[in-house]
Amino acid sequence: MATDGQFEYESILCVKPEVNVYRIPPRTSNRAIRAADWKLDAPDWTGRMRVTARGKVAYVKLEDKVSGELFAQAPVDEYPGVAVETVSDSSRYFVLRIMDDNGRTAFIGIGFGDRSDAFDFNVALQDHFKYEAQQTCFTTRGKNRSLSSRRLQRWRC
Repeated sequence: MATDGQFEYESILCVKPEVNVYRIPPRTSNRAIRAADWKLDAPDWTGRMRVTARGKVAYVKLEDKVSGELFAQAPVDEYPGVAVETVSDSSRYFVLRIMDDNGRTAFIGIGFGDRSDAFDFNVALQDHFKYEAQQTCFTTRGKNRSLSSRRLQRWRC
């Protein structure tokens, strides 16, 4: 694990060549978000999506297909959580909380043309945070070596 001032590796968890981005209407109530309320026939932007991880944080990066220029980025600290939300009426659409360099946030909708692409995206985030939880558990176990082996066997993360 990198300490202050050291370089931390960025690993690529998932790449999808085509993702659609939608402006979503503001929430009027606490009810679940529906993709049917978006203009699904006219996406506001189309590009490539890369899911990367640096340390414990995953990043959903939306990039131009040709130039690779960053369009938007969503840091994900936990999943499921506020940064990535599923919609109630489809498995192919999600709500992302994107963040700029100044810390300002906005919510956008993303959608995949194929369910398998949405599944891959979902599993990549789940696997990353499952791995990080296991690493935290192993680190904690290593610090508590004074515990008896019987207690360690009963302790499951």
